[in-house]
Amino acid sequence: MPLPESLSTPALVDALIVDPFYLAISVDFENDLPARKAVLAAYFGYSLGEAGRTGRCETLEDRELGAAAWLLPRSAQADAQESAAKDAFLSRTLGPRGYANYHRIVDFMGPHASAAVPAQAWYLSILGISPAAQGRGLGARLLAPTLAEADAAGVACYLETFTPRSVAFYERMGFQRKAAPLEPVTNSVYEIMCRPAKG
Repeated sequence: MPLPESLSTPALVDALIVDPFYLAISVDFENDLPARKAVLAAYFGYSLGEAGRTGRCETLEDRELGAAAWLLPRSAQADAQESAAKDAFLSRTLGPRGYANYHRIVDFMGPHASAAVPAQAWYLSILGISPAAQGRGLGARLLAPTLAEADAAGVACYLETFTPRSVAFYERMGFQRKAAPLEPVTNSVYEIMCRPAKG
């Protein structure tokens, strides 16, 4: 029986496969679409599992339609353990160019996020809806529980998106544009967006 998070990975692959970040980390498989999809499915499955352990993993009643992965602040020990485990996963799953791209992109984005958002903000790492199911309010439904929890806790939330057409959706969800750096590996501009703490 598949793991619960694996039911959502095909939707995430279909929704995000042309995102510059995911193109960059799967570049070793650029000429083999089935292999590229398999690598991204593995990445998303791992990421949803990580969110379930140290954040929030939200799925719809029909898990095959999409998912949201949140990462919340964690202790130094938990962060070290998760980071080491994730690096081992990435090194054996991504090709050498994709693995290098992942670290170069994350190393670039980290300081920009730290400068733009509060230190203890909750991070929306991944949101994806199957393209066939988009436009039905499912993204808002996926975000609502964790946004409500963050509001109750009085904490800010943030995200990073390479997809210009998603900015208006996130603005409707209360996120505000904070910065738009040009990421050098992908040569793409991405938006850092923050939703202020309530209260």
